[in-house]
Formats: sequence, structure tokens, C-alpha cells
Amino acid sequence: MPWPCASDRRRAIIPFRFTPEDLALTFAGIRRLIFGERLPTARAIHERLPKHLALPVFASDAISSSAYATEEILLALGSVSLAYAWPVASAIALLFAIVAISYRQTIMAYPSGGGAYIVARENLGLHAGLIAAAALLTDYVLTVAVSIAAGVAAIVSAAPGLAPNRVLLCVACIAIITTVNLRGAKESGKLFAPPVYLFVGTVALMVIVGAIRAPAAAAGISAAGAAAMPVTVTQGVTLLLLLRAFASGCAALTGIEAISNGVPAFRPPESRNAAATLVWMTGICIFGFIGITALSQAFHIVPDLNSHETVLSMIGRKALGAGFLYYLLQATTAAVLILAANTSFADFPRLSSILGRDGFAPRQLANLGDRLVFSNGIFLLGLFSAALVIGFRGRTHALIPLYAVGVFVSFTLSQAGMVRHWQRERSPRWEMKAAINAVGAIVTGVVLIVVASAKFRHGAWIVMIVVPTLVLGFLKVSRHYRELSTALSLEGYVPPRAIRHAVIVLIPGLQRGVVNALRYALTIAPEIEAVFVEIDPRETPRLESQWRELKLGVPLTVLKSPWRSLTEPVIRYTRTLKAEKKVDFITVVLPEFVTTRWWHRLLHNQAGLMLKLALMFEPGIVVTNVRYRPGD
Repeated sequence: MPWPCASDRRRAIIPFRFTPEDLALTFAGIRRLIFGERLPTARAIHERLPKHLALPVFASDAISSSAYATEEILLALGSVSLAYAWPVASAIALLFAIVAISYRQTIMAYPSGGGAYIVARENLGLHAGLIAAAALLTDYVLTVAVSIAAGVAAIVSAAPGLAPNRVLLCVACIAIITTVNLRGAKESGKLFAPPVYLFVGTVALMVIVGAIRAPAAAAGISAAGAAAMPVTVTQGVTLLLLLRAFASGCAALTGIEAISNGVPAFRPPESRNAAATLVWMTGICIFGFIGITALSQAFHIVPDLNSHETVLSMIGRKALGAGFLYYLLQATTAAVLILAANTSFADFPRLSSILGRDGFAPRQLANLGDRLVFSNGIFLLGLFSAALVIGFRGRTHALIPLYAVGVFVSFTLSQAGMVRHWQRERSPRWEMKAAINAVGAIVTGVVLIVVASAKFRHGAWIVMIVVPTLVLGFLKVSRHYRELSTALSLEGYVPPRAIRHAVIVLIPGLQRGVVNALRYALTIAPEIEAVFVEIDPRETPRLESQWRELKLGVPLTVLKSPWRSLTEPVIRYTRTLKAEKKVDFITVVLPEFVTTRWWHRLLHNQAGLMLKLALMFEPGIVVTNVRYRPGD
């Protein structure tokens, strides 16, 4: 009987019969329910984001960083945190402002988006651009992992009983955010905006109420504790310790570049709206970060590694009490930390699509999905970040050392590229613009060295290996596409001689489906050949007898197969036939019958499929399937 490798596409008329078509329709319905209806390309302009939706989409990462950046500073400083956390945080806030001003100029100069990759490639060269792209992609994956882990940590702080399920909660959150982003940028913005704005409002309330209650809390500190404090903080303070705290706190800057990468996602005028959103984000982030750090000093908050409670949770209890407002703070913190991953889901697919368009990444990443988003990039980011969370057991402190190194690489290259851009363009006031970006490049370059040095032994070396590896991968992909383009080019092409062609029909036996395949093969070439692979020698005489009786006028060749293999004899025969007849192509016709029910396929072998897979890698072999439906 013919090899069954296809499914019946007809809707069955027998009641309750579930056909493959029904299965496809059901799958399509479920897909529409989860991801929404397909959107036409003409709708792309309507899917762009207004400022109030772009802020939670592109700034959630930077805004959420204030929830754990202070804690990272305190953890690094240890017992001296109450004396030196404030100067370290102030330096980081100043750095944030400098980088934000620099990126505002990038937004106005490069409204097409692409951020550090485009700026560095156009002004510093290809390799600089690829280093920036690799650093950003790495940081986006880490952003998702860190944000989700920190969000789950906030949940565990309020509900310690969930601690054993930390990794499962992380993976579930990644799956949900991936699904929502596959529904489209505008829809994800509408869904994620309320938690982000609620978090900003709750933190602002906490800072204000905490500032009012701080003097009373300070007065409650015992005289003995206050007297002992200076002795504690003056011991063990080194420059290396301060630099390590600064490097850890620089996690507050992650995500600041996201808006410059996604300028095309804004409504027109894109640059102006993106720049305004960047200013809003900068003000919100600095206020939250400085406010939380100030309250940690006022309430003498010291992180405890043996506890599941975060520093923000401790501050919330002191400032807001243990009632409704505290749990609102924890809920919104968990939500915004988890949703901070959305920034990466907005930028990773977009940057991947640009790399795919330029030939440095698989071209599939440049394809728009049904909902006018880069679905392949979104799915890839979800997969990588889930693997990272599982590998590091969902621990924020284990992931943080890998964080921020990549983003400062892109910061430095982007700002250095902008200096070169202004020098070449020489637009009005270009000297001042170049000076601003030069300050940004110098500062971020110094910070990059500090961060990389301070975090090297704690895991930053992994990023330093991953980024060059990705760059080499980009170059290899580009070389493949260039070589393929050269091979397929028509430049200098000389039409070859007429193609010589042979046709064979592989038959598993003799029945109606085989006869149909033979009739079809005769329309391709006047002379064809039937080929039968002998698995059981007892069947061959009966087949040959039937073949002579039918008088089909087609020669039959029997291939011996003492090892009961179908593919090996066929491959050997096609190679021999191609050499003997000196043909350019051999068309192998495979007769197949289709089943009327999906489970019928389980009752038959898949020899035809295996033959097609084997012949696919043979040069000059074309495989054609002739399907036969019982009853036709």
C-alpha cells in the first residue's frame, strides 16, 4: 500500500467525525482567542503608542530599578551602609541625569530608532555597532530574568510560604508576559499601564509619608546605638568597597536606553514624543531612587540575607505601617518589577529585527507577526530568559552581578558615536551637543571599567564572554548571507544547456494509488521507470506477475535490500542512474494515500516521510508526492 504521509483536507460528512481540518480550525480559533485577530499591515500606524502608554512600555524597566537598586548598594556596603549609601546614591542619580540628557540628543538625531547599534555602526564602524548590539541583547535577556526574579521576591516577601515555588512563579510570569506581548504593543501598553502608574503613585506616597515620619523614627533610636554607629562605619571602608557599591547601584540605570531604541513605536512626531517620555522617565526614576535611599538612611534599614524580605518592604512597613497601604506597595512593586520585563519585550524583538534586516541575525527575526509585532524575537526572548531564571534558581542577587555590564558597553559606544556624529554633521550648536555626549561617553566609560572590575569575580566575566561570542555569531551569519547572495546572483550568469531529466516512481506495491502516480509521471516525461524495493523476497514474484498482467508499458526495476532498508537502496540507485544516464535531475514520484481520520495515521508506517527526508539532501533529486484518497 502507498505510504501515508498526508491528511485528508475534506470536512467529513459523518457526524462527530473529527478530521484534520477540524483540528486546524480549532487550533486557529484558540490562537485567535489567545493572541487576537490578525491585523493588516495598513493598521501599523494605528498601533503606535501615545506618550502615556509608551511610558509604561519603555520605561517600566528603569522605573522598577529603584525598587532594588538601593538594596544592592546597602548589600555591597554592609555594616557601613548607613554612612556611605547616600553619597553613592547621589553619584548614581547624577550619572542617570547625564546619560538621560545624552540619550535625548540621540533620540532627536536618530528618529529611526536602533539606538546604540545604529549610532555606533554609522559613526564608529561595523564592529563597534555589533558589540553594542550584542551587549544590548544580552542585557535585555538579563533584564527579563532580573525583573521577574525581583518581582517574585517581592511576592515572597509578603507571602514567605511561596518561597519553595520561586522558580515556577518566575517561569509562569515570563510565559504570561510573552503571551501578552504577542498580542501587540498597543494592547500590552493598555494592560500594563495601570500597575506602573499605581506603583509610581504608591512609592511617591511612601516617600512623602516616610519623610514626615522619619524625624520621629530617628528620635526613637537609643543614645547607645547612635553613639556606637560612628565606630562601626569607620571600619573597613575602602575605595574598592565604595566602587563595588556604586557598581551594584548602577542597576538603577538599566533600561534608560530603551526609549531611544524604540522611537519608531511612538506616534508622530516620533522624536518629540520620545524625548518628552524620556524626560518624564528620568524625573520619576531619580525621585524614586533618591527617595527610597533617603528613607533607608532615616529608618536605619539594613538588608538581611537570611530573610526573604526586601529593603523596600522594610521601608514600606516603617513608612506606611502593616496595613492596606503596605500590601498595596508590595502588590504594585511585584507587578511593576514583573512588568519591567516588558521593556525588553519591546526592544529585544525590534533590535533583533534590525539585525535580521541587516543580515547579521536570522532573517525570520525581521518578520512581522499577525499582530504587527516581531513575534519570533518575542518568543526567543521568553525562551532565553526562562532558561536563565531556571539556571540561577530565580535568585535576584545571583543575577545582579551579570547585570549592567552590557548596558554600560552600549552607553559608552552610543555616546562616543554621537560625538563623532556631531563632528561630521556640524549642525547649529554642534560643539555644545558634542560636549554633552563627550561627557556622557567619558562618564559611562569610566563606570563601565568600575562595574566590570567590581563585578568580574562575581559573574561579570560571563557577560564578557557572551558578548564577543555573539559578535562572532553575527559575523558568521552575515558571511553566510553574503556567500548565498553571491551564489544566487544573476550577475555574469550564462544560461546552461538544456536540462537532462529522468523520472522514476517508487512503488510499495500495486494498487490504485500507484496507478495514479504512474499516470501522473507519464505527463512529466514520455519514458519513466517504476522502482520497487524488495524487503520480503516472497512478495516480488507476485508483484512482477501482476505488473505483466496490467501491461502498463512501464519497466519495473526491483532493488534488493538484504538489510530491509528502504532509503539506502533508493539513494544508491538514484546516484547510479544519474551517473549512467548523465542526467541533471531525477524526479522521484512517491504515491501516497491520505487518511480520513487523524488517528488512522498512527496505524501506518511513515516510510514515505523517511524517504523524502533522506532524498532531500541528495543533489539533483526532486521529490513529488501524488496523493490518493480512498473512494476517489
